Amino acid sequence: HQFYYLFGFLALVLCILMVTCAEISIALTYFQLTAEDYNWWWRSFLSSASSAVYVFLYSIMYLNSRLHMDKTVSVILYYGYMFLISLVFFLLTGAIGTLASFQFVKVIYGSIKVD
Repeated sequence: HQFYYLFGFLALVLCILMVTCAEISIALTYFQLTAEDYNWWWRSFLSSASSAVYVFLYSIMYLNSRLHMDKTVSVILYYGYMFLISLVFFLLTGAIGTLASFQFVKVIYGSIKVD
């Protein structure tokens, strides 16, 4: 019997990505709230979703340095698929950051007692 460690490793990396996106978004939301700027929704989304820009720029660098595609159709298809993958990654990490920041804000403002 063979054990496939790849899926366990990918699940571990996904968990680390989710924790990292949540922590960065919570930290930046906290800094924004301490500066009395309460418009944190879009910044919490964009702070964790900006990693998708890195993924797309890395795919461009990978195409230019490692892949040797000569056909224009292949390059357009590669860019199209990488744009879609980066868009899904943008939405996934942005949603993780926004939900984590929302829970954080709900907890810190829920603990305030008003008499």
